[in-house]
Amino acid sequence: MNEEFDQLRTGGETALAGLFEQYRDRLERMLEFRLDDRVRGRVDPADVLQEAYIELARRLPQYLAAPNVSTYVWMRQLTYQVLIGVQRRHFGQKRDPRFEVTAVHGPDPNATSLSILSAFAEQLTSPSQALVREEELQQLRQLLESMDEVDREVLALRHFEQLSNNQIAETLGISVTAASNRYVRAMLRLSQIAEPKDHDKRV
Repeated sequence: MNEEFDQLRTGGETALAGLFEQYRDRLERMLEFRLDDRVRGRVDPADVLQEAYIELARRLPQYLAAPNVSTYVWMRQLTYQVLIGVQRRHFGQKRDPRFEVTAVHGPDPNATSLSILSAFAEQLTSPSQALVREEELQQLRQLLESMDEVDREVLALRHFEQLSNNQIAETLGISVTAASNRYVRAMLRLSQIAEPKDHDKRV
């Protein structure tokens, strides 16, 4: 399938440990981005990664027998599923329909919007931006909520998780062309908010 898959096939769990360490920083950034604000501070991404590695090692034989995505996408998907389980436990719920849907079909659309908003809020910190920060965030939230769910997720995967176009297509189960077109469409929508205001241009 690819060089990394060949490493796993020949090296087994030893190779898995090496690849997991190689991708640790990326997986941790994904967890930080996807972490529900209601449990932030109570869930340590390092603990999630430890649990995720155990699950990856357990499922490695299944992946080797029938690989349907690239190695990093497989590792990311399982790590994200582990995060969902950890958050569900922290909420004290045996079954939460929102998390169940997310685990099967992908990130919850509302959670994705909030994650994008949180990431952008951290970037709007200059004195001139502070004056319009709340207004822009409100406009951004409305824009994100009006987006097609897949377009919004493509934006998150590409811009914040830095997945390649091929990896986005694998993650969402769409064609590479569709992933590219959706990203362009999402960025065009986003530019409605991201473009500097007139008074910012004069600063």
